[in-house]
Amino acid sequence: MTLVLAATPIGRAADAPARLAAELATADVVAAEDTRRLRRLCSDLQVSIGGRVVSYFDGNERARVPELLDALRVGDRVVLVTDAGMPSVSDPGYRLVVAAAEAGLPVTAVPGPSAVITALAVSALPVDRFCFEGFLPRKAGERRRRLDGLAAEPRTMVFFEAPHRTAATLRSMADALGADRRAAVCRELTKTHEEIRRGPLAELVGWADSGVRGEVTVVVAGAPALARSDLDAAALRNLVAEREDDGLTRRDAIAAVVSATGASKRVVYDAAHQPWP
Repeated sequence: MTLVLAATPIGRAADAPARLAAELATADVVAAEDTRRLRRLCSDLQVSIGGRVVSYFDGNERARVPELLDALRVGDRVVLVTDAGMPSVSDPGYRLVVAAAEAGLPVTAVPGPSAVITALAVSALPVDRFCFEGFLPRKAGERRRRLDGLAAEPRTMVFFEAPHRTAATLRSMADALGADRRAAVCRELTKTHEEIRRGPLAELVGWADSGVRGEVTVVVAGAPALARSDLDAAALRNLVAEREDDGLTRRDAIAAVVSATGASKRVVYDAAHQPWP
């Protein structure tokens, strides 16, 4: 009667922990983002699944949750795997974890490879404080607004991106965060054709314009102190709006921006209450 979030390798199957094979072999139910990839992984790990295999992906996640909760309630051990990395981190799984927790059902995890931590570690950017921003919006305007809200973020930032959108994203980052902002593009981490490009955003745009292939993780340095303390009212308003979009109340969003930028509470409050153009 346990939900097991099982991390899968982000590249080489040999990186899988021994416990992953054991969990797959003994699970009553294995929920997989892609059942074909699961079969390939099991072949690489030389493991046979004895339980029931069901698909669990973005398109059927909401409908599949009640079924998996029923399995947990009758005592089944349900193992959830996604294509790579930890389920629920920019992958299916969050809804099931919340539902299981609300039902008082136990949830545990098999730790394993993480593209977020791996990219951060090899980026040569500060690692003492960082934040994970996942995938940016696909639409240019929404992407720019999100990045404007991150312009004063002091922590190193980690993003996921699709290869065909990498050049456009880097260009948006250069426009919003500054062409000289340091960054690293980590492509195909741990795989045979792994590539790590480091440099200012403007330089990375030039590299990406020729085409990017494979899985991409982008790491960007946080804002320097001067950039955080010299923001105009519009930028501060965008920062507050970004945090409100993330679920904070107006009061908490203002407090977060004050903490992140060093601006006075009165200045941020006034900026947040200015009408949008």
